[in-house]
Amino acid sequence: MKHSTSYTKTAITIHWLVAFLIIGTFPIGMIMSDLPFSPFKLQLISYHKWLGVTIFLLAIARLSWRVTHTPPPLPSTMPTWQKHAANSLHHLIYILLFLIPITGWLMSSAKGFQTVYLGVFPLPDLIGKDKALGNLLEEVHQTLNFFFLGVIIVHVGAALKHYFIDRDNILGRMIPFLNKEQGK
Repeated sequence: MKHSTSYTKTAITIHWLVAFLIIGTFPIGMIMSDLPFSPFKLQLISYHKWLGVTIFLLAIARLSWRVTHTPPPLPSTMPTWQKHAANSLHHLIYILLFLIPITGWLMSSAKGFQTVYLGVFPLPDLIGKDKALGNLLEEVHQTLNFFFLGVIIVHVGAALKHYFIDRDNILGRMIPFLNKEQGK
């Protein structure tokens, strides 16, 4: 039985949607955290929350898809340690895609600011108002985000290493027009 050499179109679409949303969400978080309290800061916080909830929903969709659709196999020429590292990194990415939005939601709840998705759908507070806990959760949320930035750098670096140095088809699995094995 021949396995596909690419991820499904659904998996690719969700991957790139999440990637672009993260690219937008991270800088908004950085900018808003340094601003004094103002209507502009509140608007950025709303956008940041909306993007975070969207990423969370897409992570649920992506994980659901992943459970029911086997990803393409890694190249047989890839060393075992790299296969383990790739699998571990992907698991870590999934964990962070859930933990980061959840810690943000918990933080908002603890600080007494309800999350209203897209300004229309109020999400329930997950915990009661607690300023000290809100501050702690803010630290956790920020730390996880910076850790995630490092994980993403490793992820992108590994993909580029496979494309430019190893010259294998790893990057082509997620970017179909780079797939060297497409149509074979």
